[in-house]
Amino acid sequence: MPNTISIIIVTYNAMPWLKRCLDSTLGYEVVVVDNASQDETVAFIKKHYPKISLFEQTENLGFGRANNIGISYALQQGAEAVFLLNQDAYLVEDALEKLIQVSAEHPDYGVLSPIHTNGDGTSLDANFALYASHQNNANFYSDFVLNQEKKAVYEVPFVNAAGWLVSKKCLQTVGGFDPLFFHYGEDDNYCQRVHYHGLKVGIVKDSLLIHDREFRLEKDIKFGSAIYFKDQMRHHKYLGANINKEDDDLLSKASKKYLKSTLKSMLKFSFKNAQIYYKEYRLIKKLIPEVAQSRIQNRIVGPNYLER
Repeated sequence: MPNTISIIIVTYNAMPWLKRCLDSTLGYEVVVVDNASQDETVAFIKKHYPKISLFEQTENLGFGRANNIGISYALQQGAEAVFLLNQDAYLVEDALEKLIQVSAEHPDYGVLSPIHTNGDGTSLDANFALYASHQNNANFYSDFVLNQEKKAVYEVPFVNAAGWLVSKKCLQTVGGFDPLFFHYGEDDNYCQRVHYHGLKVGIVKDSLLIHDREFRLEKDIKFGSAIYFKDQMRHHKYLGANINKEDDDLLSKASKKYLKSTLKSMLKFSFKNAQIYYKEYRLIKKLIPEVAQSRIQNRIVGPNYLER
């Protein structure tokens, strides 16, 4: 693969991580799409990294749509691949060079990821450890623990987009991120689409990325809260928009289930629960046409959601 690689970083109030993130990308073409940060992110980039191509947004577009802007620009400039890097993640030494080499040797992989460590590099990132589990790849942990010969790349169903090398072939076949997802879920959906179009997702054995996020607390999601509905709608999008599932009526079936739960709750005089189930029923019904359009669009081969 030619060395025309652009690193795409979406920022939003990124100051706690920004310097370390950008310093890890020195030597590469870097595109930053800022989602209307309220801190000093934009001013800091302009002052200290003037060679970066910076696209300032007037509103928060979410992770996927902002990445699509950066990816589109990179492709227009002749990039043969893009590396999507989280603002709270840092490349370790020659991590990207190793990804590029494996991509050239294994063109059937549309998405390649480094191994993700925690913030101080002392252990695997907790979520990454799940993505690389025995259930998702029977050899990854065994090869490392038992000191077996390591494979160049380990295929997995999914790895989060904190650090993705995405080939031009993949972008031209699968496209960009689906704007159906604002934040979270878009990388799950993208991996679904990669598999649908006959490409693979993989982890490269000796490429490392630090993902600096341990301090974030898990949210206690209360049934019926605003966060609950937000999380549930993301879940319904994730399931309904999965084009590897042939059933185009998954959300219709889900909406009927919640309507039934509404009626059952009313019969039990549990009116609060009935209100919650009915609200979820209505939200799912509203999602159905959007998800249906997504399923149609994402089955099409081409640079979906990217500017040409």
